[in-house]
Amino acid sequence: MFTLSNSQNTPRKIVYLINPVSGIKKKSSLLELIIKKTTERKIDYDIVSTNAEGRYDFLKEKIATEKITDVIVCGGDGTVNAVAAALADVGVSIGIIPVGSGNGLAFAAKIPKRPSKALEVVFEGCAQYIDGFYVNNQFSCMLCGIGFDALVAHEFAKQKRRGLQTYMKVSLLNFFKAQPYLFDIIHDDITFSARAFLITVSNSNQFGNNFTIAPKASLTDGLLDVVIIKDINKFILPFSALRQITGINDMQDIREISTKKNVLYFQTPALTIINKNMAPLHIDGEPYKTADLFRIKIIPKAIRLIQPSRRDSPIHQQ
Repeated sequence: MFTLSNSQNTPRKIVYLINPVSGIKKKSSLLELIIKKTTERKIDYDIVSTNAEGRYDFLKEKIATEKITDVIVCGGDGTVNAVAAALADVGVSIGIIPVGSGNGLAFAAKIPKRPSKALEVVFEGCAQYIDGFYVNNQFSCMLCGIGFDALVAHEFAKQKRRGLQTYMKVSLLNFFKAQPYLFDIIHDDITFSARAFLITVSNSNQFGNNFTIAPKASLTDGLLDVVIIKDINKFILPFSALRQITGINDMQDIREISTKKNVLYFQTPALTIINKNMAPLHIDGEPYKTADLFRIKIIPKAIRLIQPSRRDSPIHQQ
């Protein structure tokens, strides 16, 4: 755990990443808030625009030459993912002001939705390591999905309007025509097959908007939470999903998995998924090109995330 105080450490210098094409009024008020509050704190800062390509390797040189201590992402899970992937091996703290559609990682880390409150976390919080994971060669800091939720992510990305209302509309439209996919799941010497609507592999407990999918998931336990919603009657499916969301479903031991259950839920540091029907893929809510095989592995202590302080948290690095 790392203190964010200037008193006994290198003075802070913050880079804020802001989407230049977001709503003009919304962007303007956020900029004003950042400038006002950061100036009041007498913290040196710079404002940099995000980019549509999601490439942030250029920040490495800026961090090194200008002694940047914190990079604050004003955006959603997709931008957080791209920044974290670029800076995972750089000794910098990452903060979030959640202004995206889902904000799953921010909410899993208890970062407030209101920008003014999230900015207080940036100033007063603690930087703590959290895990990430790789899907083949692609970094994820929250979750990936194969199947129905990925189909929704691909369709949602095509919409002109974002937000929860649009996401729910796209989800409902695709729910009734969704088809199951065939998968093989491999872990060490264990292999089982599943005909399923979706497989979610997560480090976070939720999709976003506090919609929980893996109630027992932790950002720091060194484990992936795997949820498989099998091919069941669509009138039953919402009730089975609700049992998972509310934490009624028991965690299963992968070595004693019961494939008769409607929803499978287990933890593992790594697994391989054979995607027999080329089901679509999303990573941290962003659509990605699918593959016929996914090797997924946890990366402990992948990034340093600024989170709300706890009263009993130590002040200095441990």
